[in-house]
Amino acid sequence: MTAVTDHTDQADRPDQPGEDHLENTSPEEGTSENDLSGDAHSEDDAEDEAKDRDKDQDKAEKSTDDSEPPEKGLPKNTPSEGVHARVEPQEAEHARVKDDDPSAPAEGGPAWDDGLIARRVSETGIAQAAPVETKPAVQAPPAPLAYDGALRSRLDALRELVGLSRTRLDSRTLAEAGQVLDEAAARRRLSGQHTVVAIAGATGSGKSQLFNALAGVAISETGVRRPTTAAPIACSWSDGAATLIDRLGIPGRLRRRPLQSAEAEAQLRGLVLVDLPDHDSAAVQHREHVDRILALVDAVIWVVDPEKYADAIIHERYLRPMAGHAEVMFVVLNQVDRLPGEAADQVLDDLRRLLDEDGIALGEYGEPGATVLALSALTGDGVGELRESLGQFVAERGAAARRISADVDAAAARLRPVYATGRRTGLSEEARDEFAARLADAVGAVAAGDAAERAWRRNANRACGTPWLRLWRWYEDRREPPTGRLPVRAPADEEATARQRVEQAVRTVADRAAYGLPAPWAQAVREAAARGAQGLPEALDEMAARATTPVGRPPRPGWWPVAVFAQASMTVLQVIGGLWLLGQIIGVTSPNLGVPVLLMVAGIIGGPAVEWSSRLAARGPARRYGLEAERRLREAAAGCGRARVLDPVAAELLRYREVREQYVRVTGATSASVG
Repeated sequence: MTAVTDHTDQADRPDQPGEDHLENTSPEEGTSENDLSGDAHSEDDAEDEAKDRDKDQDKAEKSTDDSEPPEKGLPKNTPSEGVHARVEPQEAEHARVKDDDPSAPAEGGPAWDDGLIARRVSETGIAQAAPVETKPAVQAPPAPLAYDGALRSRLDALRELVGLSRTRLDSRTLAEAGQVLDEAAARRRLSGQHTVVAIAGATGSGKSQLFNALAGVAISETGVRRPTTAAPIACSWSDGAATLIDRLGIPGRLRRRPLQSAEAEAQLRGLVLVDLPDHDSAAVQHREHVDRILALVDAVIWVVDPEKYADAIIHERYLRPMAGHAEVMFVVLNQVDRLPGEAADQVLDDLRRLLDEDGIALGEYGEPGATVLALSALTGDGVGELRESLGQFVAERGAAARRISADVDAAAARLRPVYATGRRTGLSEEARDEFAARLADAVGAVAAGDAAERAWRRNANRACGTPWLRLWRWYEDRREPPTGRLPVRAPADEEATARQRVEQAVRTVADRAAYGLPAPWAQAVREAAARGAQGLPEALDEMAARATTPVGRPPRPGWWPVAVFAQASMTVLQVIGGLWLLGQIIGVTSPNLGVPVLLMVAGIIGGPAVEWSSRLAARGPARRYGLEAERRLREAAAGCGRARVLDPVAAELLRYREVREQYVRVTGATSASVG
């Protein structure tokens, strides 16, 4: 014989002991929904009941030695070991008390509610086969929940991921991940020896009847009136679950402890069963209760009936979004006693098909997934199988961790679009080089190199040219400004063109860096590039002014003095030859035209030859000098662009890689699989 008592454990006991009366009065007893609140009895009724209990106790003490065991007076159809037969528990209890208690009400009188039945049963000694265990006044708190290393690592990664993403993603995007972290931390502080399982279902599916069948006695109200269950009711099979039930927001007056046999109590030890209101109830408050508690429990038993098992509400609103929670999910097809022949198997197969379409893995052939069963809470068929599966599930003590892991999976799946797109991301070296080349073109690095080369050649021609040519060039220099210096400022139209080239270069490199990134991170990269582009043209102008050839003539190679000496020698030969001829004309020297003419011809021919040779020799050094000037300007432009644009962009890309690595840890997959 199993019964229910409203004597909760020390932590679960409500503040006012009178609140447990008439908690679950059935509709046949003429009670209203307000009876569930425990306020139906007045103070006078409580005093009368106390007097009746005293009389009953005295009678029970006098007849203890002579009375036969209470089991002999039980009806034949009384349910045993927590399984219902077709006779309702209220009727069985009423018949039993009527036989053994002279003070029991006559047939047809007002029926007792469950709490009052249990109280009188305990006080009159009828249920001595399963007495209420005496609890110590102070109990040691149950051990908190412990997560394994893999789950702790994933939670730490999710916490790091949220922290790194707060400046890049809006709070609504990270709200679910933050809620998962909060719930995981809250659940970890609570008992790890208990498993909270909710029973959910549609109107008329028989979930409250199944709840009573598992508890072994009518706790939750059942009847034809809809909705029947107005508030969630909790039933705990062991002590220490008060904080878990407090977390669900279930008050003490709606908490129960079934009085089970030793075998049944051991089988479901650690279970906290919660009967939820109908998820399709017309009352908004009932649906809010369901949604709130489903987010907090460790597991859920979905109860469907042959009429509504394919209802779109339960599949689209609950089962499909919770497909990742298959390992902590039971799907029970109730009321199979209404199906004739093989119809139950056909409906069960169709239910499995619908669950498979919802993406719910089924726990068949030893694979992890949802447990699908068919039963009848009214006749008790299949309830034992569910009880056995539920007992094994609770004994594993892993439902809470699996639920948190599934919540992390769900949060990671919803965050995938903002962390992974399946494309290769980053800024390649080719894109960096192209950006530097665009900036070099904008500051005129090639033109500056050509100008430096021409200046070097011009300087070589001046140093190694004939004196007569040098005099002519000196005269030309007097008339025009020096051309050996490089211009540091461009004309107005060239400046506008250069500014447009800089802006285009920044946009191009920003687009390439943002390619393949999720939208928030691509936007962050473009914003970083745009901030760096502000003032970049002016910075390039200042850099070009410092990097151009310094004022003065270019450096001279080692052969330069030799060429100058040779050119001077040719000039001396011309002078000597000319003076010699002049002396012969005047008559100072003896006539001898051969030698002076030879000297003059050697000087006249040798001077241009030395100049031409110097020009040929100057091509290589001049070219290298121009390339060096171009290189310096390119490096300066690249450094300016790197400091102002590429480094901020690279910082954003590095931040994205960090959060992506954390996201990979959250998913528990590899970088290649995340994409």
